[in-house]
This record gives sequence, C-alpha cells and structure tokens, in this order.
Amino acid sequence: MNMAFVEPVTLAARGVKLVPMALSHESGLRAAAADGALWQLRVTSVPEPEQTRSYIENALAMREAGNHFPFCVQNGATGKVLGTTRYHDIVPAVKRVEIGWTWYSKSSQRTHVNTTCKLLLLTHAFETLGCQVVGWRTDNFNFASQAAIERLGARKDGVIRGHALRRDGTIRDTVMYSLRSGEWPEVKAQLLYLLDKPRV
Repeated sequence: MNMAFVEPVTLAARGVKLVPMALSHESGLRAAAADGALWQLRVTSVPEPEQTRSYIENALAMREAGNHFPFCVQNGATGKVLGTTRYHDIVPAVKRVEIGWTWYSKSSQRTHVNTTCKLLLLTHAFETLGCQVVGWRTDNFNFASQAAIERLGARKDGVIRGHALRRDGTIRDTVMYSLRSGEWPEVKAQLLYLLDKPRV
C-alpha cells in the first residue's frame, strides 16, 4: 500500500510546525483563508469558508488512498494555523513526491514561513523518505508561485497545456518543476542561508 511510503509525522523548525491535517483544523484553516480572502484568487486551491470541511475531508480521503499527505502549518509556539501544504502525486515505485496545495494566511506571506516549510518538506523527502526527485506544479498564470519555486533551485521541466480546470471554469496550462536528489545539498545550503540572513 502506498501509504507506507509517507508515514504520519510532525515536522518542526524555526517556530513553524507541520502536523498531519485533521478535521479539528477546520476553524483554523477557515480563519487562515479569511486572512486575505484567499479563495478569491483564481489561480490557487484555497477553499471558500463553507467548503473548508469538505476540503479537509477530500484531503484525508486522498491520504487514505496513499497518493497525498496533507499537513496543517502552525505557529510552533501558539498552535495558530497559518495555512496548509502537502506531499501529493506520491509514487513509491520511483521514490517521487510532489509538493503543493500550499497556501498561507496573508499575514504569513513574505515571512520565513514558506522557506521553512520547504526546508522541512524537502529534508524529510530526500533524507528520510529517500526520494530521488521532488516535483512541483503550478498554474501558468501564478507567476508568484513560479518565482518562489525557481528561487528554491528547482528546474523547469516543461508545460502541460490544457491540463486542468480552474475554479472559474477556464482551462489552465500547468508548469512543471523538479529537483533531483543530487541537487539537494546545494539547495539545502541556499535555504539555510536565506533563513539565517538578517532581515531588513
């Protein structure tokens, strides 16, 4: 069963904690999404407030099936929910996972939170799970996401045209990126450098 590839785990560093998503996170995720009314962005997967519970239920169903492992992102000190991220398209046979379905409350954006989450997820993927490759995918119009993925040091693999539906009914092209295990040491050093750099 695929599920054995990603066992339930809590990851934490630098005041950020990733815990396995649960139904008990509903109110926290609802509040995080409301910070910036994130569901109004057409190129993201943020649920509308009344859809938060079904969003979690769907995520847990995909976890049960073994192809997703969703995390709730929390403030390590207070437990406040800051957003969510997950491993998805988990393929144990080739030791590959993708990182996505990531969003954070507006007040957590442009802070150390995303960089810390990526460091935690990539470290776990390469150093614990033994992944050969970690991938990302994003909307061709989500330029902020593309820039963030490229800043990590991931390589652009290409574009899948006419790949998926957006929430507004339009059809999106999907930009694919990946990072191989041999590239991880350099990327890890860069992430640590960014996190340790004094903020101005």
